[in-house]
Amino acid sequence: MITGRTGLTGSVGKTRSCPHCKATILESALICPQCRHHLQFGAASKAASDATPKFSALNVEGTLRHSERGGDWEYSVVLSIRNERGEEISRQVVGVGALRNTEARTFTLSVDVATPGGR
Repeated sequence: MITGRTGLTGSVGKTRSCPHCKATILESALICPQCRHHLQFGAASKAASDATPKFSALNVEGTLRHSERGGDWEYSVVLSIRNERGEEISRQVVGVGALRNTEARTFTLSVDVATPGGR
């Protein structure tokens, strides 16, 4: 698991594995963003409620439509995260697939922000 970044307070940024789907998620998450299973109940849920997403800092949606001409298309959905210096710190292929004539796929990207400790 990845530990929180140095210079941040407390457990901000610490991660763990979802017990259901094994995705790497924030330790403070109440619901897994991957499989959407509830992770904490009762007192643990109340204690972690300050870390629930407060707003979406970015939400982008787009549709890829295949034209009626041409053969099948293949696609890869690649997510790249860069720091303030433009250095790539993470890159993942999050989906692949194919489109036949007149098919379409819609892709949505959101960045949900939590404010641990009510900040």
